[in-house]
Amino acid sequence: MESLINLNRVNEFITNNTHLDENGNKIHTPVNYRWSHGATDLHLGDGLMIYSFIQFIRAKVCVCIGSGGGFIPRIMTQARYDLWEQKIFEGNPQNEWGDTGTTIIVDAVNGVGGNTDWTEENSFLRYNFQPQIILETSEKVFYDYFVRQDIKIDYLHIDGDHSYEGVKKDFELYSTIMSENGLITIHDTDKNYHNTLVVAEGAKKDFVPFEGPAKFVNELKNNSEWDLVNLKNFRNFTSKVTSTGIVLLGRKIKNE
Repeated sequence: MESLINLNRVNEFITNNTHLDENGNKIHTPVNYRWSHGATDLHLGDGLMIYSFIQFIRAKVCVCIGSGGGFIPRIMTQARYDLWEQKIFEGNPQNEWGDTGTTIIVDAVNGVGGNTDWTEENSFLRYNFQPQIILETSEKVFYDYFVRQDIKIDYLHIDGDHSYEGVKKDFELYSTIMSENGLITIHDTDKNYHNTLVVAEGAKKDFVPFEGPAKFVNELKNNSEWDLVNLKNFRNFTSKVTSTGIVLLGRKIKNE
């Protein structure tokens, strides 16, 4: 039996940045922070769920707030392109200017919570997946880009400012411009994962706690507008990498 997933594509483009050395040999460099999604060379981790969410609602406008290595943005673009290959989307399949929608990365690139490696135009992510890049704070981008152009979002992934205040602000702003059947995911929501993570002594001075998403998600449980599903697999397999947690949000069905 063959795998349903193209493992070669996963290994060379999604979970790794692939380059050729001077002898023409392929060199695979793991995408930064892929471990936080529970991903490995051949395993997509929680990225497989995000791919499925985009495929299911047939999302065209996909927005990622914060991305250290571009793992989620490349999955967003892959999912949209595959919808065209599957003949769900029609027309021009060009990544950002065709009929299959767009992937937008919003990142202040201020080094808080980790550094990015895709800002250069010739980076592996930008060369192979051509996402739209906006290097500004999510609040400024909300008002001066999305609101000004009246853009509605089909799929939103929140993974930027990991403070409680930052996650709360991103959700409260961007949830107001979601399309009718739009979905939101928030990353790094497993409190147990955060509280048991060991940080090397030399890295502690630069380590930024990420307990904010879990704290905010706990409040969202009683939200009157959004349904919440808390997804985690931490320590399901103690000898394997696992996700730092992800929460899925969809609008509650209103009684007619």
